[in-house]
Amino acid sequence: MEKIDKLDRKILEIISQNARIPFKDVAEVCKVSRAAIHQRVQKMIEMKVIVGSGYHINPAALGYNTCTYIGVKLERGSMYKDVVPEFEKISEIVECHFTTGPYTMLIKLFARDNEHFMELLNGRIQEIPGVISTETLISLRQSIKREIPVGIGS
Repeated sequence: MEKIDKLDRKILEIISQNARIPFKDVAEVCKVSRAAIHQRVQKMIEMKVIVGSGYHINPAALGYNTCTYIGVKLERGSMYKDVVPEFEKISEIVECHFTTGPYTMLIKLFARDNEHFMELLNGRIQEIPGVISTETLISLRQSIKREIPVGIGS
């Protein structure tokens, strides 16, 4: 994989703070042409340094007021590959991780309220073959959300 240089890192720092910033503004800050910015961003997309773009949706604005993290224990860790497709069928699950520690998996889920959450947990998640137990942590407030630091000097 090609390395990214200081200019790439500067571009990443700017666009990670505001993905909607026009390339001409990025070019102005970086003191290069708009074409150079476009080429650099395209190269970073191809290198999979940039893996997505779009808008972040506020779940609460859509009525999803309960954010939970659920530690899931499976009968066997190897069942992960069978359980993930079942989790993918539950649109309220927004993240799924295969983990070390006390849980086989950790999932993040949004529900409209506690009743909806109970339906998802008891009626869907705990009914998946291989799931032997769950432990729920309810997020009361998200205090930090950010991208990994780009670091110009790295």
